[in-house]
Amino acid sequence: MLGLKTKLIESGEMSKRERQREILHKFIDGPVDFLIKHNISPNLISYIGFIFSLITALFLALGFVHFPIWFSWVIPFSIFWSGTFDVFDGEVARRTNEESQSGAFLDSNLDRLSDVALILGLVYANLISFLFGFIILFLIIMVSYTRSRAENEGVDMKGVGFMERAERLIYLMFIISIESWLYFLFCIFPENLFLILFSTYFFLIFILIFIILLIVTLVQRFVYTAKELKATAANVS
Repeated sequence: MLGLKTKLIESGEMSKRERQREILHKFIDGPVDFLIKHNISPNLISYIGFIFSLITALFLALGFVHFPIWFSWVIPFSIFWSGTFDVFDGEVARRTNEESQSGAFLDSNLDRLSDVALILGLVYANLISFLFGFIILFLIIMVSYTRSRAENEGVDMKGVGFMERAERLIYLMFIISIESWLYFLFCIFPENLFLILFSTYFFLIFILIFIILLIVTLVQRFVYTAKELKATAANVS
């Protein structure tokens, strides 16, 4: 297994998490030090991130995406802080040596509840259909489950998969921001044919891309886990 990991690292497939951490450290050192200095526990940080997810879902359900542009920014803003606190909790736990199985269990379950809340918000706002909402939730749960099941078998899944939770939040934040601006421009130029077509199909197209990326991530994790387990079995024999 170590030989396979070495090859993957050399080929760049295992450097994703390292690159992410290098970038993150440039931006989170100050806030994380502040949280540690004020004795904010990792579990409390996880709950704060979850609350931001609930706020996002509420704003989605209330139709803030299609509010005047000076109100629609609150959804990307709350998504950003939801993802940011999701980063903070793990980093604070690592730096204070408070990493624990119970903390990881809490964080994982809050993440899934956050995903459910966000998707339900999109469905209630009529941005996606119930069918798409079901498909997305199924894929997100499967992406999470494959990691959990693989790690139970001793496979290190950190950084494996194109669309992890951070990438999912960034993607949703991006398409919701663009949707808000498209609606704003459509209200100003209601007879522009390009805006009519683009605003009508934009969100649908990017949700379909989102689903495809989730499927790709699921396949990546299946393939990677199968290779790791096969290599482990070969080393044992």
